[in-house]
Amino acid sequence: MNFQGKAVVLGGGSWGTALAHLLAHAGKEPVLLVRDAVQAEAISLRQENPRYLPGEALHPGIRAVVSGSDDALSVLAKASLLVLSVPCQVMREALRTLRGRLHPDCILVNTAKGIEVSELVTVEQMVREELPDFLNRYAVLSGPSFALEVVRCKPTAVVLGCRDEMQGAALRNIFSTSWFRAYSSTDVTGVELGGAIKNIIAIAAGLSDGLGFGLNARAALVTRGLAETSRLGVALGARAATFMGLSGLGDLLLTCSGDLSRNRQVGLRLGRGEKLQEIAGSLHMVAEGVKTTDAVHRLSCAHSVEMPVTAAMYSVLYGGLSPREAVQTLMGRALREE
Repeated sequence: MNFQGKAVVLGGGSWGTALAHLLAHAGKEPVLLVRDAVQAEAISLRQENPRYLPGEALHPGIRAVVSGSDDALSVLAKASLLVLSVPCQVMREALRTLRGRLHPDCILVNTAKGIEVSELVTVEQMVREELPDFLNRYAVLSGPSFALEVVRCKPTAVVLGCRDEMQGAALRNIFSTSWFRAYSSTDVTGVELGGAIKNIIAIAAGLSDGLGFGLNARAALVTRGLAETSRLGVALGARAATFMGLSGLGDLLLTCSGDLSRNRQVGLRLGRGEKLQEIAGSLHMVAEGVKTTDAVHRLSCAHSVEMPVTAAMYSVLYGGLSPREAVQTLMGRALREE
């Protein structure tokens, strides 16, 4: 596989910017595709993304260009590696815009953590449907990794899900630096589902903390949330062991306890009495867990998989159940073996 060409990152949000920063440190001279000229100029000339990472110094090796421009189309045609860093719910549209514009040897690396609400599929399935020629050149990067800490070059470890073991090994080398360590796994389904479902549990953990229920309650939610994540994952073809790794337990621990987590912040504010519409209106970045809750709840029903934490969060977010009633519902379930 040839990785000597351009490394391109599609999406100038916090995570896309952080990964461009990482790739620049790895010597890949990345091009970051962003929404508008003002953002592109700030990143290219001032080494800052003032909207998503204000005040954070970016690697000077990043070049930002506007998506859809002639320059961007030229870059895409030469890309050996394309990092897809747009929200899950708009990923299908983004994939469609890439048709006929990519070099046939380009590797796609998805970083979105979610499940499409309309079709109840992961990004791999979207690639299968929208860019089938690239399905065997697809990988997903997931794991416990806040963008802000990556930009600050703090030690981080992630996992790359890739069905081709040799391709996964090559990608490990591309994304690893002295402070960023990448593992690989052939369980793409497990890596994708772990990254998606942990956002639901993070909302639940934040909600519990917002209600003042303490550390015992949070630990219970994390543990039982991991159990139901694994149940659904196995039902959909993933390996149970994957959920004990970086994209499962690792990401779950970070997102449920770290205040940089957008999904945890949604839960905290719900627990403190704010309405979802108010919270969503004030967020400058997407909290994937809100829509993922809808998708995962419907998936669990379709596959007859018991997911009580997810069901409780669905009732809070979409059914009008109060946060306190949701916790009481979970605590009042019939007793059983673990």
